[in-house]
Amino acid sequence: MGAATLTSITTLPSTMAQDEGSPSYVRRAIAGEAAGFRELYARHKRDVARLVMRMVGPRADLEDVVQEVFVQVFRSLGAFRGDARFTTWLHRVTVNVSLMYLRAQRSRPQLSRQSSPPETPSPENESPAVAAATAERLRALYAILDTISEKKRTVFVLHDLEGVSAQEISQLVGAPVLTVRTRLFYARREIYAAMAQSPALDAIASDLLSQRDE
Repeated sequence: MGAATLTSITTLPSTMAQDEGSPSYVRRAIAGEAAGFRELYARHKRDVARLVMRMVGPRADLEDVVQEVFVQVFRSLGAFRGDARFTTWLHRVTVNVSLMYLRAQRSRPQLSRQSSPPETPSPENESPAVAAATAERLRALYAILDTISEKKRTVFVLHDLEGVSAQEISQLVGAPVLTVRTRLFYARREIYAAMAQSPALDAIASDLLSQRDE
């Protein structure tokens, strides 16, 4: 599988640890300044969209989930006290909205959940056949993620796909670092065991294993 297959999942770094304290635009947004919130949105939409995609997988309504994240950010921004990085708080909101979306999807009748995933841009030199195979592999990967618990899915996505440290995940999910590492261990065990049953996922497993930080 070419590198393009996992670009949207494993190769774009998280900016979580790059943001110290409360930037001025966050303080302005908290104060009710519309321009401050617009800047917040512009600066963080890409990162939020990437994390949503990694949390929920290729779905037709990803943009709706991203917009819901920022609706919740707007409603809850006054609760941000600056005792953690703003990006940690923002990622917590993003994860929570993504999990609520997944719960809602599971509660719907099976037929209503079989929507077509969005078409993702592919490199100019990638053939339609390769792009289709890539999309199918991603669907297979997220079908596996749909079988594990929310807590294990969250730490796996944040650590192995988003590149967030166990210490940062601990702050984000409100659990001790040891608990985060334990969840990650069992998530990996379940996910890679399931991948082993699908030869099509061998390359994805190899890519993830080569990039992950023990």
